[in-house]
Amino acid sequence: MFETFKLEMVDLPEATLRVRHGGSGPPLLLLHGHPRTHTTWYKVAPLLAQHFTVVCPDLRGFGKSSKPADPHDHEASSKRAKAGDCVTLMKHLGFDEFHLAGHDRGCYTAFRLAMDHPERVLKLAVLDGVPILSALERCDARFAARWWHWFFYAQPDKPERAILADPDAWYGGTRETLGPGNYEDYRVAIHDPDTVRGMLGDYRAGLYVDPLDDLDDRDAGRRLLCPVHVVWSKRDDLEELYGDVPATWQPWAALPVTGAGLDCGHHMAEEAPEELAAELAAFFSGEGGGGPISAAAQLLET
Repeated sequence: MFETFKLEMVDLPEATLRVRHGGSGPPLLLLHGHPRTHTTWYKVAPLLAQHFTVVCPDLRGFGKSSKPADPHDHEASSKRAKAGDCVTLMKHLGFDEFHLAGHDRGCYTAFRLAMDHPERVLKLAVLDGVPILSALERCDARFAARWWHWFFYAQPDKPERAILADPDAWYGGTRETLGPGNYEDYRVAIHDPDTVRGMLGDYRAGLYVDPLDDLDDRDAGRRLLCPVHVVWSKRDDLEELYGDVPATWQPWAALPVTGAGLDCGHHMAEEAPEELAAELAAFFSGEGGGGPISAAAQLLET
């Protein structure tokens, strides 16, 4: 995996992040979701590295990056704290401005980064997610039944006990579907008690801290100032729950939000890497995004 990329541990003021970076061109930061690590991008990142300098960290609390000293410190697991890590990481690598994409839980950190640091983010792509506050305010019995894990993972102590009793059965995934190297990295993460606690901290902050930050922004009239492009999995449930997914994001953005659905399941970087890379390349290159995948694919091949 990542044959031409550099792997290093980067010490930051509040965290130590494991990060891979490679390629050339405008900087692009990719943020993974739960329960993955940065290796989820192992097929997507090399395609994008043809045109971008691609940076893939393990977020604080995930993978081999450092975990908050106090697993019950919601502020330390907040998206604001993780966004601060990302800004400092990119400055360390020499980038004051960059493109940004986040998947699943990573899209919440990406959203917070673009909201808190608008001068840093050139364009934002959000993959398989809507703003946390929007999800919670629309919560009904159907949402609770589908996304029950949001509320279970936020409980103290019990989710760790349930997950660590049999992590492979809890999370699933196979060597064939994830790819050998990505699968091994993922299994190390889900079998490590500190990492499981770190990942759960992301959900606890997601109920007790992050929605308040979103609410403060909305009350103050703050919106995302950069172009925003939404990509969702057609075989997942975002369309069923929210209907027009870009329209759900539009109140949070100053510019028109674009979007596209991919014919795949939730883990799009592993299930549809070429299509996802093409969609992101088209958006970040200035082609817009949301157009024909074949046209974007030609961009990657040039």
